[in-house]
Amino acid sequence: MASFGQTFDASAIEPSNYEVFPPAKYPAQIVNSEMRATKDGMGQYLYLELDILEGPYAGRRLFDRLNLINGNADAVLIAQRTLSSICRAVGKLQVSNSEQLHLIPLIADVRIRPPKGQYGESNSIRYLPRTGTTSGAPTFAQAAPAPAARPAAVAPPQTPAANGMPWKRQA
Repeated sequence: MASFGQTFDASAIEPSNYEVFPPAKYPAQIVNSEMRATKDGMGQYLYLELDILEGPYAGRRLFDRLNLINGNADAVLIAQRTLSSICRAVGKLQVSNSEQLHLIPLIADVRIRPPKGQYGESNSIRYLPRTGTTSGAPTFAQAAPAPAARPAAVAPPQTPAANGMPWKRQA
């Protein structure tokens, strides 16, 4: 038993809110990180806490885990790819300490992961770069590449009667 030294009044404090975030792209930053042991003690994961910076969820936290040391090679590869996405989103391609990723704005692209086993639905996060905002909407550092220019196709000559009537074109 642990004594609080005074009476705690739960009615005066809002309870923790662990509701799943709705899918959206949230401006965020990593504010805390640490390596933790996995439940089985055979590996380690990078635990991340992110603060939402803007919008109706400003001040709320997102959490993520990256299985960087694990017996499952697929889990490690997924974690390494996610860490690479984070590094690219914050503009630091070589890091030796997770604190180098702290307090640099990025976009947390939040999605909902369906229920699995005994666990309810949860959030999954993809990390994207943030270069600023325009009227509240995030803008991204890298737009999709423009399609390669193709040479214009040469149209076959048309007879005057076929102009405006493609079904009467002569092949």
